[in-house]
Amino acid sequence: MNITNLFKIAFKAIGANKMRSFLTMLGIIIGVSSVIIMLALGTGSKATIMQEIEDLDPGTFTIMPGPDYEEVEGNWLPEYSQTLTKADYESILEKSKYLKAVCPMVYTSGQFINGKNNHSGTLQGVNKEFLVINGLSITQGSMFTDAEVKGSAKVCILGKTVVDKLFPNNADPIGTVIRINNIPINVVGVLKSKGRTAFGQDQDDIVLMPYTTVMKRMVSQDYFDMIYAAATTKEMTSLAADDVTEILRTNHKLKEGDLQDFRIMSLEEATSRVDSVMNILTLLLSCIAGISLLVGGIGIMNIMYVSVTERTREIGLRMSVGARTVDIMSQFLIEAILISVTGGLIGVLIGGGISYLARYIMLNFTEVHILIAVEPWTVLLSFAICTVTGIFFGWYPAKKAANLDPIDALRYE
Repeated sequence: MNITNLFKIAFKAIGANKMRSFLTMLGIIIGVSSVIIMLALGTGSKATIMQEIEDLDPGTFTIMPGPDYEEVEGNWLPEYSQTLTKADYESILEKSKYLKAVCPMVYTSGQFINGKNNHSGTLQGVNKEFLVINGLSITQGSMFTDAEVKGSAKVCILGKTVVDKLFPNNADPIGTVIRINNIPINVVGVLKSKGRTAFGQDQDDIVLMPYTTVMKRMVSQDYFDMIYAAATTKEMTSLAADDVTEILRTNHKLKEGDLQDFRIMSLEEATSRVDSVMNILTLLLSCIAGISLLVGGIGIMNIMYVSVTERTREIGLRMSVGARTVDIMSQFLIEAILISVTGGLIGVLIGGGISYLARYIMLNFTEVHILIAVEPWTVLLSFAICTVTGIFFGWYPAKKAANLDPIDALRYE
């Protein structure tokens, strides 16, 4: 029996039980569409995060207090958060040969009040180099000076969101005294708006103050929460990080083999970690969605068993007129593959449609702008999985049909 006749018989058998065939496909449809959606979401989220990281200055890196979490095996002590001091900052500023900007940071939450208007947001204690490192600029007023930082001046820079909340009538905030955590602070500048990140985080909901002011008047601490640094060039980043490491090890009197009580994270390291985490997350989501494919495959096997039982006499008749074992096996295997691949095609269309619909809704009606996209390799992977599913779960029922004794099959009622 040639392959064309086998396909005709398979199509006829599937068409004779349309509802049963569709319900059998449903598990495959749900599984494939779930895999497509999950992979689109995972790869889109990864691409979005990578794009935001690439938008930062490639020569920047962050100095964090405390050792790597892996090194202390989760036993994080409170004192690990207090290892970056003013002496460390001054040593880096004085001794490092590869940095163009260094900015210590102390951050806390703040309640900002102007008359009857109030707003809760993030308060960051920094110096003027913060603008250089983060690619920010002032649209109104000016940045606080080194003298104001040294003197712990009660001045601040407002983000656009904070301005809109505290000055709803477009009043000029420059020179206005607002209250931050019940302390009167003079507004000297307004940051240029950066908008929201792709995940909806408002980058303008921020207030900057001299780090000395925040440390003395707001949080009463003598250590930094982190230190930002920017190398003179991208190529110098590694040298700058190594140089800072040596400076801090000397400052902290660390010997070879001692647990390092600080850690440096560059953009390359951050990118690598994000890539690793997102790959694991995408794989996990795909495995969860793949369970539907497994259930769909079991459904195919179940229906093919039913089909073999129902068509036992037909199988016996075909064998009696010369159909070979391979012909019978191919007939049922082709039916299983057709059901699986057809379900896969419908699943790809549904999954792709939902993915692009979700992207359209997020871009136009929400503040989350993830770059959801169906990659060609995910479609090919889905079809490959469908084909393998059809072969794997259709093989045993097909083998059972092919091994039936023709005489027993003809006698079957």
